[in-house]
Amino acid sequence: MELTTKLLLSAVDAAKLISVGRSHFYALHSSGRLGPMPIRLGRRILWKRNELESWVAAGCPARAQWLKMIEANKTEKLRDS
Repeated sequence: MELTTKLLLSAVDAAKLISVGRSHFYALHSSGRLGPMPIRLGRRILWKRNELESWVAAGCPARAQWLKMIEANKTEKLRDS
């Protein structure tokens, strides 16, 4: 399956998507500089493609800031409905 069609990405594919190496991707995740959190599916650890794309579009904020942005967006959507 092509990288462009996957909804959930392994660390290797997620690193390719944001144009960094696998070890740098893990370093970003470990240090909290990678905003999106992975999900666990069985034994696999995967990242949501759309969240990684949104994170890059938002300027790659650190995890703490990213999570605040996500929460604010959820609150805003609830208020609008």
